[in-house]
Amino acid sequence: MYRIAGLFIAFVMLAGLAPASAEDKTITVFAAASMKNALDEVDAAYTAKTGIKFSVSYAASSVLAKQIEQGAPADVFVSADTDWMDYAVSKKTIDAPSRVNLLGNSIVLIAPKDARIDNVTIAQGFDLAKLAGDGRIATGDVKSVPAGKYAKAALEKLGAWQAAEPKFAMAESVRAALTLVARGEANLGIVYSTDAKVEPGVKIVGTFPADSHPAIIYPVAATTTAKPETNDYLAFLRTNAAKTILEKYGFKFLISPTT
Repeated sequence: MYRIAGLFIAFVMLAGLAPASAEDKTITVFAAASMKNALDEVDAAYTAKTGIKFSVSYAASSVLAKQIEQGAPADVFVSADTDWMDYAVSKKTIDAPSRVNLLGNSIVLIAPKDARIDNVTIAQGFDLAKLAGDGRIATGDVKSVPAGKYAKAALEKLGAWQAAEPKFAMAESVRAALTLVARGEANLGIVYSTDAKVEPGVKIVGTFPADSHPAIIYPVAATTTAKPETNDYLAFLRTNAAKTILEKYGFKFLISPTT
């Protein structure tokens, strides 16, 4: 009897040492807030294919880059601009050879869906401050959040920043800015076109010219502490299957997809 019990205990111990199945594996992704809807669908497709699951944190790229620097466990970083990916590389938290500039986007002016404002021509000299009236203008923090940085750059080039600056409500992320407009807490907002597309509470009233701000680029890379299975996931992000999903949400695929 004791021999049988001993064999059973040994079997249980050995079973505990067995390699984890795909269903037990999880990839941790830190991704720009604007990626949420699209990346959730991409990840679901990858889980259906491989059984590997995801733990995803969505926030401003600035916040995520600093969390990774401080030791937060992440396998993948998706930034909404090259600056914060460059920052992470400089802190030696990113596996630089795995980095690829995957996606592009555009920034738009939005208003609550029932607002009277409509069809704004965004060009040199347009008066954003006047357009906002007594209300606020929401965007990501212009000092750190990529969407806010792009917004400020565009407004400066178009000559609209100085007058409009006092009316800005700086949000912690582009999705937080989107929510302010959807709730009617801001008369206008500047967000990515992909954000406006997934929020029924807002409408696009104008699109910023591409040459009014730096190119909007989303780089993706593995961290230096990434699990081995991360490489296959990054490869999946470059496939036609991922491209189809990402383009459905309005992102521009910047690379030639693999099959």
